[in-house]
Amino acid sequence: MPTIRRPRALRPGDLVAVTAPSDRLEPGDEPLLARGVAILERMGFRVRVSPTVDTARSRWWAAGVPAEQAAELNALLRDPEVRAVVAHTGGQATIGYLDLIDLDAIRADPKPILGYSDISVLHMALYARTGLVGFHADIVTHGFGSDWYTLGDEARRSELVDLYTRVLTRAEAPGALPAGGTWETWRPGRAQGPLLGGLLNRLVHVQATPFALPAEGFDGAILFWEELQRPVTRIWYDLHTLRLSGVLDRIAGMVVGIPHEVTPWEDGGEEVGLREVVLDVLGERDIPVLAQVDFGHTSPNLPLPLGVRAEVDADNRTLSLLEPAVEAAGPAAPAEDR
Repeated sequence: MPTIRRPRALRPGDLVAVTAPSDRLEPGDEPLLARGVAILERMGFRVRVSPTVDTARSRWWAAGVPAEQAAELNALLRDPEVRAVVAHTGGQATIGYLDLIDLDAIRADPKPILGYSDISVLHMALYARTGLVGFHADIVTHGFGSDWYTLGDEARRSELVDLYTRVLTRAEAPGALPAGGTWETWRPGRAQGPLLGGLLNRLVHVQATPFALPAEGFDGAILFWEELQRPVTRIWYDLHTLRLSGVLDRIAGMVVGIPHEVTPWEDGGEEVGLREVVLDVLGERDIPVLAQVDFGHTSPNLPLPLGVRAEVDADNRTLSLLEPAVEAAGPAAPAEDR
């Protein structure tokens, strides 16, 4: 297993690159992109939008052919001025270029990569290969620029701006993550372990590739996941896939995000929902399950750094980061060199 690699803590004024590692920028989304960029600037960072974040740049459902997307990501990973990489949106393209990513560039200069949905593929694959702490966190266009406004208010935005800033800039344990809604105890208990997970169907997909995290990599982990636009029968199937691969026998706890358009199974008046499916697959495994936590496709996302030790307390309905997600930054460069 690779040694965990924490990115260097960001400093005020550091350059953050917004890129398109998966889907293109849809026509009409330019105002959302601008609003999302403004949120990053509100955190204290300079922002540069990469060339692939352009409505004119597309290939089928992606922002370019795999080689183009890998080339842009690799350029950002190699650029010493770029201190973080943030996905403008998700999609369904990242798996097409995993084998083209410059892993040595990550090992030489680990940087925060932020995003969720299809970006889960990058987080899990890069963690498995390099130990990089990836951040399952909001995307720019439809997260910072949309959900933070349509699904939250100014008080919640301010709370999240403060949280993201602390997680990215301070080499200290962030502590308890602030709940935006009511979290649910699906199975009681408390556990500590490294956070691992993402979008469930993407987790299952990447585990079927050479970029999979070996089963022993899940030992003692807190598995977090969310899902969208799936019937519970598909989620049951994917969870059983993780069971058969040995993952569920190794984890110490589970955290379930807020589902989006996840439909129950109904037959003859009987209805089976997500909670019933999760507990059915877990069976007699005595692990805490905390659900309806603020991450996923229908909520402003709490930042969840992969590989960082966390505590899930399903009894008191809390999720806490027990370690820093970043390493202390070195001395600031002179202004003329930045």
